[in-house]
Amino acid sequence: MKDLASEILPEQSVTCLIAADTELRKLNHKFRGKDYPTDVLSFPPDDVAISFDRAAAQAAELGHSVEDELRILILHGLLHLAGMDHETDGGSMKRTEARWRKKLGLPAGLIERVTA
Repeated sequence: MKDLASEILPEQSVTCLIAADTELRKLNHKFRGKDYPTDVLSFPPDDVAISFDRAAAQAAELGHSVEDELRILILHGLLHLAGMDHETDGGSMKRTEARWRKKLGLPAGLIERVTA
């Protein structure tokens, strides 16, 4: 995924924290005012935080590997760091994420899950 980060965010290094639900819940509460764990958070300009617990549960629910789920979450977080926002961009992030998922051979991403 290092190559992916350098393609999406050239000349920028990215830090990715993979932690438990308890840590993502704290971060989600502190920065978004939401008191529950979430799967991925992006902190521009260069940090992504992912819940391993959420990734494992989502992978089991959707029938693919935890590794694929982590890749999906990293991709989603990187696109947010690149300035994309699926809530406001009229589908641009959804299309970009779909292209990357196809290129990487990944199953459905977060945006498709919500809009399906």
